Amino acid sequence: MTVASQVKTCMASLKSAQASLEQFALETENQEAKNLFTNAAQQTQEILQQVENRVSQIENQEPQYKGF
Repeated sequence: MTVASQVKTCMASLKSAQASLEQFALETENQEAKNLFTNAAQQTQEILQQVENRVSQIENQEPQYKGF
């Protein structure tokens, strides 16, 4: 498995984790837990943006990985 495909797999996992955290925030009635899940989802989104930027760099440097 290439680094590009590993990074893209990581990105997919982060998106899944973020969606789960957002769902947990919506489903809980405990305000403290809701805040915790919301903050974690926001932090995950920030990390996801950084990973997406890295994917763009990889694709620009190595065009053969574009779209994988």
